Amino acid sequence: MVLVLACAVGEIFGSAKLGTGTVSENEFFYDFELPRPLVPEDLELIENKIVELINKGYQITKESVDFDKARNIFSGQPYKLELLGEICKNSENPQIPVCKIGEFYDLCGGPVLSSLKELNLHAFKLLSFSGAYWKGDAGRPMLQRIYGTAWESKEELKTYISKIEEASKRDHRILGKQLDFFSFSQDVGQGLVLWHPKGAMVRYLLEKFSQTAHVLNGYEWVYTPHIGRAELWKTSGHLQFYKDSMYNPIEIDNEKYYLKPMSCPFHVMIYNSSVRSYRDLPIRYAEYAAVYRYELSGTLHGLTRVRGFTQDDAHIICTPEQANDEIFNVLKFSLYILQSFGLNDFKAYIATRPENKSIGSTDDWNRATEILKSAVIRAGLEYQIDEGGGAFYGPKIDLKLRDALGREWQCSTIQFDFNLPERFNMKYVGADGLKHTPLMVHRALFGSMERFFAMLIEHYNGKFPLWLAPVQIGIVPVSSRNNDYCKDLSVKLKKSGLRVSLDSGDDKMNAKIRKMEMKKTPIIFVVGDREIERKGFSVRSEKKEILGS
Repeated sequence: MVLVLACAVGEIFGSAKLGTGTVSENEFFYDFELPRPLVPEDLELIENKIVELINKGYQITKESVDFDKARNIFSGQPYKLELLGEICKNSENPQIPVCKIGEFYDLCGGPVLSSLKELNLHAFKLLSFSGAYWKGDAGRPMLQRIYGTAWESKEELKTYISKIEEASKRDHRILGKQLDFFSFSQDVGQGLVLWHPKGAMVRYLLEKFSQTAHVLNGYEWVYTPHIGRAELWKTSGHLQFYKDSMYNPIEIDNEKYYLKPMSCPFHVMIYNSSVRSYRDLPIRYAEYAAVYRYELSGTLHGLTRVRGFTQDDAHIICTPEQANDEIFNVLKFSLYILQSFGLNDFKAYIATRPENKSIGSTDDWNRATEILKSAVIRAGLEYQIDEGGGAFYGPKIDLKLRDALGREWQCSTIQFDFNLPERFNMKYVGADGLKHTPLMVHRALFGSMERFFAMLIEHYNGKFPLWLAPVQIGIVPVSSRNNDYCKDLSVKLKKSGLRVSLDSGDDKMNAKIRKMEMKKTPIIFVVGDREIERKGFSVRSEKKEILGS
């Protein structure tokens, strides 16, 4: 379908420059440089053209051509020519796979249908469009990306569209604004979150719950700076491997400092501040760390992808003999955190050694990967191998949560690191009296507070359970003469530790109740003259049920 989309756009916009297309499990998209910005009506126009092409029943042919012929086919298509140049760099006399629909050509690397007749006219839909930098590079042209979905039957399409509609109702960006949880401001900067009191309260409760659990699981809490000297990031390797995601340096006392993209070098400095014995290990340092990473503006998405965020960052430093138990225990801890919030729809991935860029011996990688597999199997989890998906410094376990559309979002991560212990000369004195290099494991259970919070909003549709709700009880006076009693009631409830909101404004009682229902307040106390006579209140649930008085 992605090829047909490109063909249709090419026929409608004769001067369209073709980028690339991608197909995922449920959707597809294609990037174009077009002579004008798209408008919503264009989606229907393109859909009609796709229907027209399918009705013509064109054959789809696939062949391999030499470089000169490919360059001739795609003359006038600068993005395709750039891709051809890259293929030529990596291979002598390359054979270029191309697909043809009628007179339309495109580069083609994967399997294709033999004919457009195989497509169901009634089982596809174009969903939206957006901007996207060519190759994700903010220094390259901004193209227009068209999204769509295609299924084998009309019923499957209808089911998926219903999921999209349900997901849009649960969209954390919409609910976050409606429930007054957070906002963004161009005056502050893109991808930088402003937490409002109600959102901050939920965040406080998340942090308090997790912090207590960390202490009970043997972690020691630490705090580290937001910036570090350039030399620190040079030693850690971040300036070599991660600089594109770091902000430009600031200069202090003629020295360069960088905002931290992660906390690991700081935790290493704490470890190296004393001589360590094998008897001290394992050491587990934990921190809620504010970190800053430069994400392309086109990739920013509500709370799920931001430029400033908070990691529940921790590092486990242990002996090789302790690694199996430490990995299993931290995996169990991850599952406990997720399941405590009712988040059970996730999948485990084990990311292995990248093909071209990694450090550490093959034996180290194989041993660490087997430890990760053993922990996942021991925990009773199904898993998938993410071939080559590990960081350059070690393999990892990723637990990816699924949202209402089945899209996966990485949250919990457990990551071996063969890099920092060597770079920072980390040592411990073993039972043999000699110095040894410890193993180091990075891990984050929420992943980032922002992304985890977004997942919770969408999971609960904004209706947080009573213990997690920013406001647990709303108080509604029937009339203004009941306000003083309600104020006293509010004070008493707050002193008992409950989170309470009193609406003593001039609106009618029903309007006040509706506002509290819109804010998804779990319990509402309604107080009128009769309730005051009984020195009580009527109780109404967020489900609009009268629970008693």
